[in-house]
Amino acid sequence: MDDRELLQIVMRIVGKDNCADDCAVVPCGDLEMVITTDMLHRTTDFVPGMTDWQAGWMSAAVTLSDIASMGAAPKYLLIAVGLDDWKCLEGVMQGAKDCCMQFGASIIGGDIDRHNELTVVTTGLGLVDKDHLVRRTGARPGDLVCITGTPGQAQAWLDGYLQFEKALFEPQPRVREGQMLGRAGVNAMMDDSDGIALSLYDLMSVNGYGFALDSQKLPLPVGIPPGHALELALYGGGDYELIYMIDRGKFPVEGVPSTVIGTVVAEPAVTVDGRPLEKRGYQHRWE
Repeated sequence: MDDRELLQIVMRIVGKDNCADDCAVVPCGDLEMVITTDMLHRTTDFVPGMTDWQAGWMSAAVTLSDIASMGAAPKYLLIAVGLDDWKCLEGVMQGAKDCCMQFGASIIGGDIDRHNELTVVTTGLGLVDKDHLVRRTGARPGDLVCITGTPGQAQAWLDGYLQFEKALFEPQPRVREGQMLGRAGVNAMMDDSDGIALSLYDLMSVNGYGFALDSQKLPLPVGIPPGHALELALYGGGDYELIYMIDRGKFPVEGVPSTVIGTVVAEPAVTVDGRPLEKRGYQHRWE
C-alpha cells in the first residue's frame, strides 16, 4: 500500500475535488488564499548528516514549494514540532525562519510536543490574484511540457554523488518562478517533489490527457553516467522544481529558466521516446 492508494480513501470521504491540487483554495476578498500542510519525519525525510537547521529549512521549503506551484506568493507559516530531544528545537526553528524570510513569508504560530522522533508539520498560507491562480487541471493537447531547473539532483546525493548535497539538504522552492508563470498564463502546474514520472501520472489523473516526453531534451545532473542520470531525472524525488504545461506561443516565459521536455497528447498515457514511462518515484509505503 502506498500513499497514492491511501489517498483514494481520503477522496471517498472528503471528495475528489478537495484532493486535486497541491493546495486548498479559498476566497479571500479580491484574491484567492491557498493553504497547504506537510509532515516530515527523521526516519523518512531528514537524512543522516542533516543539521537541525537544515531540517527546519527543508520543512518550510516543501510547503512554500506547494504554494509556488499554484502561482501564489507565500505569506504565513504555522509550524508544529514534535521533539524526541528538546535541544533540536532552536536549530529547526531558525532554519524554518530563515527559509521563510528568504521567500517572503513569516512564521506566525504553531505547537511544540513530545515525540519519539523529530517530526515537523508545516502549514502554509499564500495569496494570488484570481486570474493568476494555477491548478493541476487545465492542460490541453498540444501544450508544451516544461520544467524549471535540473531534476534528479537530490536523489543523486542519495545515490552517492555527494556534490549534490545542497540540492537535498537545502531545497530552493521556485517561489519567484511560480508567480511569474502564473502571471504568464500557464495552463497547469505542480512541483516535482516525488519525481517527474509520478508528477505526470498525477497530472494525467486530473486532466484526462497524456504526456509524451523526449529523453534527449531532459536536463540531466552533470557528472553522472548518462543512463543513470536519466533514471534520476525521471524518477528521483526530493527536487522542488516546477513542471508545467503552457501554450506554445507563450514559451519561453521571460525570467524563468525552463526546458521543454515534451508535449501534452490526447491519449491518456505517459511515454518517453514513445515507450510507456514506468509509474514510480518517491512514495511512502506500508505493509
